[in-house]
Amino acid sequence: MAVITVGAFSFRPRLLTTVVAVAGIVLTFFLGEWQIGRADYKQGLQARQDAMAREPAVRIGAAPLNADDILLRKVEVRGEFAPKFTVFVDNRLYQHQPGYHVATPLRIAGSQRYVLVNRGWVPASRDRSMPVIETPAGEQVVIGTAVGYSEKFMELSTKVAEGNVWQNLVSERYHQATGLELQPFVIQQDSAVDDGIKREWKRPDLGRNTHLAYAFQWYAMSFAIFIYYLVTHVKRRPAAQP
Repeated sequence: MAVITVGAFSFRPRLLTTVVAVAGIVLTFFLGEWQIGRADYKQGLQARQDAMAREPAVRIGAAPLNADDILLRKVEVRGEFAPKFTVFVDNRLYQHQPGYHVATPLRIAGSQRYVLVNRGWVPASRDRSMPVIETPAGEQVVIGTAVGYSEKFMELSTKVAEGNVWQNLVSERYHQATGLELQPFVIQQDSAVDDGIKREWKRPDLGRNTHLAYAFQWYAMSFAIFIYYLVTHVKRRPAAQP
């Protein structure tokens, strides 16, 4: 390839390294663009979720629902809790303190169908004895947000469900354990009840900032390849002898 001379410097491109450098720059640049696109998608999805959260609560009845139509919406359901089917979801933190999420099914009024309610967080004792919780009796009105079961999860132990202490809420596992007919989602309870359970739910993080960080890394790599290519191909010409 031709040698380009500018002042005291000469640029001597080599075919193979030039092709490799161009391919690397183009690939990493477009990977950065792809991550930016994912970040924009997540931002739009977050805006949609925020808008749904401001809509009136959807009333949940006995008719089975499609989870995709209801997830992340505010919901309201009337019924009675079935405390004998309560499970404690282990290893849940609140202000850096270990504890459990308390999940109790609610029998929907006028039916034999249930919906599982995540009632919130309770602390774990030092001796790991089970917490004593109060479950309101009689017909209740529960308001909260519809969220998915833990269908995708990593469990570090083979003991995923010991009695009523579970590592994750998995719909099929819960159905097999209880035999209850359930709506295909869990309600994160927001409505206040004097039962000693903490209900402070974090806003779902869809990972937009993670995509932006990846995009920055890809752009930085693209720029680094370009700089490395210049440094290895641009040489200072030897000074002319007098």
